[in-house]
Amino acid sequence: MATGWAGDGAVQDQIDATVDEAIQRARAQLRDGPGLTHCEHCEAPIPEARRKAVPGVRLCVRCQEEEDAAQQEGSSYNRRGSKDSQLR
Repeated sequence: MATGWAGDGAVQDQIDATVDEAIQRARAQLRDGPGLTHCEHCEAPIPEARRKAVPGVRLCVRCQEEEDAAQQEGSSYNRRGSKDSQLR
């Protein structure tokens, strides 16, 4: 579906680029190796079950949730920049 001056596959190309960028960001955040026994932010103990489930874990659940929420706030933008989204 072409709109305006965009090529036939422009919308799908844009979607693919967005997904690829999200995958690259997620892979960059993956850690490997043994996790910490205590959270690097608040020093709370990290349970062994969490260390086994999340290789390379560095944060307790509470701090991880706060960090995830902060990242979500900064990454929510409309790539297409439609007029409707700019009015919100």
